[in-house]
Amino acid sequence: MIKPICKDPQVLSQPSQPANLQDWPIAQDLLDTLVAHQKECVGLAANMIGINKQIIAISLGPINIAMLNPQITAKEYPYQTQEGCLSLIGQRTTRRYQEITLVYLDQTGHQQKLSLHGWAAQIVQHEIDHCHGIII
Repeated sequence: MIKPICKDPQVLSQPSQPANLQDWPIAQDLLDTLVAHQKECVGLAANMIGINKQIIAISLGPINIAMLNPQITAKEYPYQTQEGCLSLIGQRTTRRYQEITLVYLDQTGHQQKLSLHGWAAQIVQHEIDHCHGIII
């Protein structure tokens, strides 16, 4: 189900709680909302739809993927960049890493490991920041 985007800084600045498989409907709502905003958005975190859970959804070109409890386990090659956010007005400067490795739970509850670089890595870092209550 497509959900409204939360723009309340107090909600967005709260660290999210771990998710479990019973929270998968939230992940599906994120995927649906991501598709609805595909022209202006490449990633969402659950707190962006008002739910305090560690769940993100990202667009990797033609594929959209949801992740429960994503955690970055390695990062290399820092750089400064400008980012915008569907929950905020304008762009802000932030520090990102060109290459990351992360672990997360998929929709079956299995832990997955993924290495990303470039734009995909930047998207995931932005959404994981949301899970930690970090607003760019």
